[in-house]
Amino acid sequence: MKKAIIGRKVGMTQIFDADGKVIPVTVIQAGPCVVVQKKTAASDGYDSVQLGYDEVAEKKLNKPENGHIKKAGVAPQKVLHEFRLEDAASMNVGDVVRASVFAPGDCVDVVGTTKGHGYSGVVKRWNQAVQCHTHGVGPVHRSVGSMGANTDPSRVMPGKHMPGQYGVEQVTIQNLDVVKVDDELNVICVRGAVPGPRGGIVYIKNTVKNK
Repeated sequence: MKKAIIGRKVGMTQIFDADGKVIPVTVIQAGPCVVVQKKTAASDGYDSVQLGYDEVAEKKLNKPENGHIKKAGVAPQKVLHEFRLEDAASMNVGDVVRASVFAPGDCVDVVGTTKGHGYSGVVKRWNQAVQCHTHGVGPVHRSVGSMGANTDPSRVMPGKHMPGQYGVEQVTIQNLDVVKVDDELNVICVRGAVPGPRGGIVYIKNTVKNK
């Protein structure tokens, strides 16, 4: 059965298994999430549910968002995200999804937004080497260098590693193990690191990989 939930990255720590081995884990405050919208194959062409996470004051949402929330009859939600679930037909608007939907041993994919590093050069952004510190190079040791273009094609080809915005992009880390689930605290601990800063929103769902 396909499962999913929205959460917030708390940070990293380590726990010990039954054999005393250290497991590095990321702690995620997962849910509770409420079903805000339900789509069916008959009306929309596919089955899915839209989950809402993190209640906020009504004044912090705009009119379209408040209208969407009021139609569902639930409290205002800061984060909305749609998931295609196999059992979406059995879920109804207003249902609550908690961290206990996952169990230790499950394998999940975690989607997050990476940390932003601002406008960066090629050395920081693409790990390129600096130019030789020799006579004639001048004060451009960390610049891009030659583009490699000649009379043909007389242009820089698409995909060339250039300076630009580094970070703030969606990244999915696949096939992480769920190590611990605390339903009372709505906490899920997954093995390894997940993208994003502390406090960043992440989406947890069943892995697309087969063990």
